[in-house]
Amino acid sequence: MRSSWFGTGGLYGPGYDRAMGAQIIDGRAMAEAFRSDASERAAALRDAGTPAKLDAVLVESGDNGARVYAENQRKTCAMLGIEYTLHTLPIGSDQSAIAEKIRELNNDDSVHAIMLHMPLPEGVDAYRVQSQIDPDKDVEGVHPANIGNVVYGRSMRAPCTALATLKLIESTGTELKGKRCVVVGASAVVGRPIAVLLMQREATVLSCNKHTWGLAELCRSADILIPAAGVAGLITKDMVKPGTLVVDVGVNRIVDHEGNRKTVGDVDFEPVSGVAGWISPVPGGVGPMTVAVLLHNVVELAEESRVRAE
Repeated sequence: MRSSWFGTGGLYGPGYDRAMGAQIIDGRAMAEAFRSDASERAAALRDAGTPAKLDAVLVESGDNGARVYAENQRKTCAMLGIEYTLHTLPIGSDQSAIAEKIRELNNDDSVHAIMLHMPLPEGVDAYRVQSQIDPDKDVEGVHPANIGNVVYGRSMRAPCTALATLKLIESTGTELKGKRCVVVGASAVVGRPIAVLLMQREATVLSCNKHTWGLAELCRSADILIPAAGVAGLITKDMVKPGTLVVDVGVNRIVDHEGNRKTVGDVDFEPVSGVAGWISPVPGGVGPMTVAVLLHNVVELAEESRVRAE
């Protein structure tokens, strides 16, 4: 049953029971399937003498978080049979130094997948640096040309988080055509690309942000709700109508009332999961799928590079 614009209807799936609450969208399980496919294709590339390889650029900042992430990325690539090279620039590297490293990788025929670790040093314009990555080597889908091609429907190399969100929605078997999707957050590489991907599937998309007047009422109108504002607990139970599909893209580091550091999304998870039809957790939802999409892209770029070389 289609709901009215501010009606009380919902996205009731065949297995939805209001008394039981939401079905969990398991991003870890779906990511494992993506990694398995990437591993098989990486093995085929190795056998053909053209191994998949990821070249990542990290600017040292004194913050160990980025270094830990890069090391975990190295381990994951090794598990999948993807080669990994981390190009480290010293603390204090400016925009020209980072751009020079990007140009060097662009001009290296052995490099086919480039990513830039965030955050960059203060004063460095991430957009300008990312714009210098060869679009054919842009594994994260953040080059303006790639985002533009997504808008025109000529490419699916969207920013990884946006594509991961779409894949999680599709995993529920939900038909997007005609559904009302409310995206809360409109960043250039998350909220806006998500909205475009949904529109391409003929969903009706409403783009909001944390300052939108009447946000709670707009969220209650959603068949599919995608919070991506980066505000812990922004979406509360009263903002979600029964049966709504909720994909939480927010990632927030907080300290709970017991003094423990934890990662949470934009959704007040436990209360909202009592009314939603489907919900993705944080952690364990969009995050693992984002990493899996990136690694999948590495393999695809290696395959495309091999085709161009033939």
